[in-house]
Amino acid sequence: MLIRTMVVVAIVFSLGSIPAWAERTPSAGNARVYIVWPHDGTVIRGGKLWVRMGARNIGVAPKGVNVPNTGHHHLLIDTDLPPLDEEIPSDRNHLHFGGGQTEARLEDLAPGKHTLQLLFADYDHVPHDPPLYSEKITITVPPY
Repeated sequence: MLIRTMVVVAIVFSLGSIPAWAERTPSAGNARVYIVWPHDGTVIRGGKLWVRMGARNIGVAPKGVNVPNTGHHHLLIDTDLPPLDEEIPSDRNHLHFGGGQTEARLEDLAPGKHTLQLLFADYDHVPHDPPLYSEKITITVPPY
């Protein structure tokens, strides 16, 4: 009896350790996200700009709203895609728009070349399955 109980307990604990990617939110096969503006190659004088974010065949909803076929934008600045089966980091290179925003003001970009890319995620900041991300674009901020 003790061995059977230990086996059941071991199974229960092992189920609790299933990786997060096993339960990722599905995305519609025809969904896509894209940067409306700026365009690839745009020169931004002064380092301030509005980024406009688009989504097609998937709804935009605030974080915490667990509705099928929805999520929210994350803007990646000067970085590559993070692991696609984990929560997206939140730092100066990974901006979260958990309010459901579709545009954002960026200020104080240093002179030089910068990359921008969108990564869409579910109510819990985890990318969908399959993941939805835009093409990476490059913008340039000339010296002041």
